[in-house]
Amino acid sequence: MRLLIDTNILLDVLQERQPYYTQSCAVWKVCEHGLAEGYISSLSFANIVYTMRKQLRYDEIDKVLRNVKNAFYFESLTLWDFEVAADMKWREFEDAVQTSTAARIRADYIITRNTKDYKDSPVPALTPEEYFISIFDTEQ
Repeated sequence: MRLLIDTNILLDVLQERQPYYTQSCAVWKVCEHGLAEGYISSLSFANIVYTMRKQLRYDEIDKVLRNVKNAFYFESLTLWDFEVAADMKWREFEDAVQTSTAARIRADYIITRNTKDYKDSPVPALTPEEYFISIFDTEQ
């Protein structure tokens, strides 16, 4: 299973944000242990550093990068991603870029806490809780 992990899930883990940490950390572990292919867009890593800029020294950015790259595949952004995102005309351009990237890499799901922002996505968006329910639902 191929997952595009949204920035908020990564920040939940890196910043130990409650009450989201446990479920987001479980998604991280699934990817880290190879139970699913976890992808993040390059945009997400830039956003992580920007968001955490007041918490991180330069040497700590390298540590975060190593931790993230040990668990996830980094997906470069393409001009196509931006063109598709612009054509979507979504209110949140970043979410449109995530969606176009997820579609291009043929992700099965986008894992995010902001599923409402992905209601028009061709790639289904699930919260971590919904993801775990879907993979453990034996009636499907």
